[in-house]
Amino acid sequence: MESIITIVGFLGAGKTTLLKYLLEKFSVSEVSPYVILNDFENAEMDAQQFATLLESKTIKALSGNCICCNGIVELRNMVNRIPERKNGVTIIEANGTSDACSLMEFLGVGIEDRFFPPIQISVIDVKNWQKRGEQNELESNQIQVSSLIVLMHTEGASLQRQEEVKNSIKSINPMASISTMDTIDIALLPKLLPSQNKAQKFDHHKSHWSSCSVDLPELPSVDSVYTICDSLPKSILRVKGCTRINGEESHTYFERNPDGEVYIRPFRGIPITGSKLLTIGPGSEPENLKVVIEKSVK
Repeated sequence: MESIITIVGFLGAGKTTLLKYLLEKFSVSEVSPYVILNDFENAEMDAQQFATLLESKTIKALSGNCICCNGIVELRNMVNRIPERKNGVTIIEANGTSDACSLMEFLGVGIEDRFFPPIQISVIDVKNWQKRGEQNELESNQIQVSSLIVLMHTEGASLQRQEEVKNSIKSINPMASISTMDTIDIALLPKLLPSQNKAQKFDHHKSHWSSCSVDLPELPSVDSVYTICDSLPKSILRVKGCTRINGEESHTYFERNPDGEVYIRPFRGIPITGSKLLTIGPGSEPENLKVVIEKSVK
């Protein structure tokens, strides 16, 4: 039988970083992973970044739907169509606004008998845990039924802060194991059991924020990336972009996390959707993005 592992966590918490780490570890073992990536906009762009770790036939992108509600049927069908493999494990990375409790409740209904009941891993941004104002309820919801909670962004966080976060986590989900990414024993992941912790009701539609994407032209310099990220309102919780910069042959990927931190790195290959700027959160309107882009290329 095959394990199903869902990775959940708030926008920018480090889910993709954890997924890449796990895939690198699985690549030197006998485990055969299959990955499903979910995002409101352009999950295909994220999927391309795993080209060196997975064959294209073992990674699927699911865009435009939230897999804990209106996308759950498509997700379930996608899982049931996964080919049987020796030592297989299915990993699902949920979008950062997912109702993690509902996802676990609905995903296990209708899954073929060749799969174990799904288990959940939550990713926590230690620096920003429960500092998200009106989104704190969503963030705490995302750890309630997890079997394992992985602490990320611990660099620069004091030991006192790390202990505060651990105690807060235990008050919400006392049954979960707590780990950091580098101390995970991947051999034990398929053996994790579903959480028996009781979930609290959560009105997930409060976190169904708007999202959109627009074409992004070549940018004259890296400074243009910062202009875009600085000009978009803080109500927009997640910013991602991919384009060429200053005539370079390769593409550059960038993102702005909810805390305002901007990260820039090379993009592998050419984005199959074309160069794009995408956002999640209130204010995500195409016209707003186009105005910001025009400002950045002047």
